Amino acid sequence: MVDIPDGRAGIDAGLVRRLVARQFPRWAGLPVRPVEVDGWDNRTYRLGDDMTVRLPTAEGYAPAVEKEHRWLPVLAPSLPVPVPVPLALGEPGEGYPFRWSVRRWLDGRTASPDRVDDLAGFAVSIADFIRALHRVDASDGPEAGAHSFYRGASPGHYDDGTRRALAVVEGQVDTARAAAVWEDALGAPEWSGPPVWFHGDIASGNLLVDGGKLVAVIDFGTSGVGDPACDLVIAWTMFSGESRRAFREAVGLDDATWARARGWALWKALITLASGDEDARRVVEEVLGDAP
Repeated sequence: MVDIPDGRAGIDAGLVRRLVARQFPRWAGLPVRPVEVDGWDNRTYRLGDDMTVRLPTAEGYAPAVEKEHRWLPVLAPSLPVPVPVPLALGEPGEGYPFRWSVRRWLDGRTASPDRVDDLAGFAVSIADFIRALHRVDASDGPEAGAHSFYRGASPGHYDDGTRRALAVVEGQVDTARAAAVWEDALGAPEWSGPPVWFHGDIASGNLLVDGGKLVAVIDFGTSGVGDPACDLVIAWTMFSGESRRAFREAVGLDDATWARARGWALWKALITLASGDEDARRVVEEVLGDAP
C-alpha cells in the first residue's frame, strides 16, 4: 500500500482547492473546510454548502472511488434512506496520486446510542436497509475481493491475523472462548443463497441520524457482492439485549450467517485490542457473551 507523503497530513484544504480549481473551475472559489467527523480511509472536505470532496489516504483505498461512482446511482433508488450522490470524478494532480470524488452533502450526525431514543426501532431500520440492499440486482456487481478488503468473502481470509491477535491478548479476554467462536465462524456453512450486495462497514460512523432516526448511510468503499455476514457486525458494536434481538429478527438471516458474522466482529475487535485500543474489549465480550 502506497501512502500519501506524510500519511493523512499530505491532504489538506489547500490541496483540495487546487484540485478543484484546475479540474472543476465552475466550483473554484467555493469555501473548502474539513468535515467535523472524518474517517481514516479517506479525508473529506466540505465544498461550499452543498458538496463534499473525498480523497483516499492510501493506494489500497483508491479503488473505492470509481466503484462508488459507478454503483451508488444504481443502488440509491432501491434504498430506504439517502446514500452519497456522486457529482464528479477527479483525476490525480497537484502531487496527489489517486482519483477522488465530489459528492452531494448529506445532512445528519453520526449515530450513537445517546442520539437514538429508540435503539430497538433504530436496529430495525438498519435491518430494513440491509434487506433492501439484498433486493438490488447483484448480477453485475463487483465480487468480494481486495477492493472490499475481503468483506463479503469468508472471514477465514483473516485467520492468520486473528490467531496472532489471540496470542497477543492472552490473559486480557477469554481467549479459549474466543478461539472457539472463531472456529465456529470458520466451520459454519458458506452463504447458500445467491450473491447479494453488502455495504461492508455498517458501523455507527457511517450511519447518519436526525431526531434519533436513520436519515442516510454513507461510505460504500468496502461494498460489493457476496456473503452478507459482514453487515451484521453492528449487532455487537452498537446493539445489545432488546436492540440486538430486534435487529436479528428483522434482518432474517440464518444461524450460519450469524456464526460467520461473529467471526467478522471478533476478528476486528481482537486485532484492534491487540493494537492497544481498550475500547475493543467491550466488543469482544459482547460477541463472546452472545455466542451459543
